[in-house]
Amino acid sequence: MAKSKKHRGLTTIIFFLYVIVIFYFVLISERYGRVSGSVTDRTNFVLFQEIKRFWNYRDVLSTEAFITNLLGNIFAFSPFGFLLPQIKKKKVGIIRVIISTFLFSFVIESCQFILEVGVFDIDDLFLNTIGGIIGYMIYRIVKR
Repeated sequence: MAKSKKHRGLTTIIFFLYVIVIFYFVLISERYGRVSGSVTDRTNFVLFQEIKRFWNYRDVLSTEAFITNLLGNIFAFSPFGFLLPQIKKKKVGIIRVIISTFLFSFVIESCQFILEVGVFDIDDLFLNTIGGIIGYMIYRIVKR
């Protein structure tokens, strides 16, 4: 994967479209319960609390809720880790991907808190960052 200007330009467009789609689904889409003022207006600052809750009640919750919360956060942020190294002129390492993914996720979670839609969840920060790492690992494999 050579970083030609044309390739980087196309990847940059895809990256920004991806970011817009993430913001839409997380902050606007009613499909995932993002209705302002709903009972989902809360926070979780205890690491692994929501992950444990979803795991413990996986039989009670719908399969969709379980998959969306746990695996959805990971898969949704994998493209971030995959695309980020491709839009930069300089080499992007794993540490930069981890920090960038965490900060992107933190911005989204903070917007949820400020706009009172969804949940500010520390577990989402963790899962999203894992997703960015997985995306970067896939990028490294594809690059070889």
